[in-house]
Amino acid sequence: MSIKNRLNKNNIKRGLVFASRAGDFVENSISRAIENSGRKAEDLPKDPEKMTWYRVPLEKGLSGDGSEYYIYVKLADPDKLCVFFSGGGVAWNEYTAARPVTGGKVAARQPNFYWNNLRPFTQLMNINVGITDIKNEANPFRDWSFVVITYATGDFHIGNHDYPYKAEDGSDEILHFHGYMNFLESMKVAKELFPAPSHLLIAGNSAGAFAVPALAGEVVDNYYPNARNITLFSDSGQLLYKKWRSTAKNIWQAKESFWKPIHGDNITLEWYKDLYSKYGDRFTLLYSSSIHDYLLSAYYNDIINKKYETDADVQKEYYDQLCEMVRQLKEITPHFGIFLNEWKIPLITMGGTVHCSVREPHFTLFTQNGISMADWLKDAVEGKVYDVGLDLLKNS
Repeated sequence: MSIKNRLNKNNIKRGLVFASRAGDFVENSISRAIENSGRKAEDLPKDPEKMTWYRVPLEKGLSGDGSEYYIYVKLADPDKLCVFFSGGGVAWNEYTAARPVTGGKVAARQPNFYWNNLRPFTQLMNINVGITDIKNEANPFRDWSFVVITYATGDFHIGNHDYPYKAEDGSDEILHFHGYMNFLESMKVAKELFPAPSHLLIAGNSAGAFAVPALAGEVVDNYYPNARNITLFSDSGQLLYKKWRSTAKNIWQAKESFWKPIHGDNITLEWYKDLYSKYGDRFTLLYSSSIHDYLLSAYYNDIINKKYETDADVQKEYYDQLCEMVRQLKEITPHFGIFLNEWKIPLITMGGTVHCSVREPHFTLFTQNGISMADWLKDAVEGKVYDVGLDLLKNS
């Protein structure tokens, strides 16, 4: 190797180390600020106030690294409940299991696939933003009651396995794929706090978007069978992988009802097909995505090319897959409501478009064809389902 190449390699390495340290510093600083400012959500008291976010630690819950697990709840209108499945990546093999998210890895753009614990920083991802924002009067769901089922297990909320893996430093570790137990314990809390809502919104973003069709049937059948108005909404749940069935069965060790319906590479589509075959038009079904999702395209690039990065080529492939996914969702039922957007955020979306919107500030701020996602979702839960952004697809 030439001196010039060695210098370039050393400079890149030093740059990555600096970025990683800077990213960890920023995350830790934000976490300390949340802790010290009094903005950290308090544990649910015996007499909770309305329109206040609380944490509920779950004794039988467990995060991926074995640390504590808790959910967030907000008491408001008891007749309107949103059960929200949080996102936070996915681990589908030993390589991804060994690379959880840290602020440093994100800043250095190193492979990082899932959040493996809940820490003060993750509060920013879960409450007081987008659909969970209680201060924004433009949020049409601010007066709804909420149960936010947090996510730190890398298993689309359905896993039931203690998975051994080798960490990056060679040590032996365990990833606790306990998403399903966390879900069950969360729903006990939901049923106790909100026993009989008539309006039910089951929603999720990113990994939570995948979970919506997988778990909606259980939410309704086992906890809210008398709910009259039920809407399901998946925000950004497209990641094609030929081994989803094997992953769900053997790595997450999910129960048979989760892995058996998976026959193709689009797990979200497979679960919606299965759901519709069982429930027909009982649920209002909704799906959203940006057309060149910068983050999901990076995940897909890692699956196909072992490169955890996004670029114009893989974003185009994501777009082509989205065109096909929308077509197939409409084949399930033409009443499937779709919201597509082309929103970009400089320095974040890296030439692509946003990843998720329902729990982001642009839930109310951005519009597509003059319509915000917030208004589209509000109309849908009130029975007025329509599509936004289909003009962005080829042959639409």
